[in-house]
Order: sequence, then structure tokens, then C-alpha cells
Amino acid sequence: MPERQFATFPVDDQVYGIDVLLVREIIRHVEFTPVEHAPNGVLGLLNLRGQIITVLDLGAVLDVPPRQVSPESHCIILKTKEELLRSAVRDAVDDETPAEIVGIMVDRIADVVAIDASCIEPPPANARGVDGAMLEGIAKKDDRLILILKMREALAKWRASETTAYGALIER
Repeated sequence: MPERQFATFPVDDQVYGIDVLLVREIIRHVEFTPVEHAPNGVLGLLNLRGQIITVLDLGAVLDVPPRQVSPESHCIILKTKEELLRSAVRDAVDDETPAEIVGIMVDRIADVVAIDASCIEPPPANARGVDGAMLEGIAKKDDRLILILKMREALAKWRASETTAYGALIER
């Protein structure tokens, strides 16, 4: 089986991974502008070389406390759906990203790890409190479990909460 690479990062006491094929870039020293009345999970907007990027709090999707921005914080900028379709690796990716550019705020980046695809186990219904539908699978690497996020599902959950939040704002 082929090896796959994942950008890994901790959230509380668990390590998560995102397929590097979905990642456009990872930036440090994130300075974003908070947006008043933004939906739950939206930290703000980031101006990255003239492009405006919505910065999302992964904590809202994983049902953990909101991430606190610190000097170690990083923002994982995802490729857009169009970028994936144009790339040579489009057939190697079984996940989707949004049409717009988004960034995912994480506490810090751990490592980029290579995992043999045959070592990725199907996710349980509920892995350490995370809905199994949001996980592509679980892999064991160096005596630690890595929960591999299915970005399609994670972003869909965020969008659902975004719609609810916008609906609540409109009803005020």
C-alpha cells in the first residue's frame, strides 16, 4: 500500500492529522481581525498576501473549548476545491475542501508523518468524544493514536453551526 502524509497537531490531549494534499500552506504568527457577530467557530479574517481568508476554530467542530491564540499557534490554510481539481494529485485525494479559502487555527503543529495506507483503521462511531463521521480513520504511529480528520465532514459541521448562528442573528 502507498504511504500517505499527514500534518499533525494536538487539540487538548489528542493528536489529529490532515492529509498534506489538502494543505496549501501552514503559517505561524497568525494575526487576524476578529469579526463582530461572527458565527461560532469563526475566529476572524486573515489578510495573507492580499487574499482574505476566513480563520476557523477547530475547537468548535470538535466540541472542545475554543482555541486560545498563542505564540505557538499556527493556521493551516486549506487548498480550495478548485485547486484540488486542477492539481495532479486530485485522484489521490478522497476528501473535499470548500470553494473559498479557509484557514484552520491549531495550537501548534506537531509533525508531518508518513503512514502506510494499510495502517489506517476505520474510525469507531465515537473516538475520544469525536463523532466518527468526521474521521477518515485512526492510525497508530510511534505509540500514539492519530485521528485523521475528514475535512469534508468537519467543514460541513462548521457550516451547519454557521447557518444556525446566522439564523439566530437574523431573528434578533
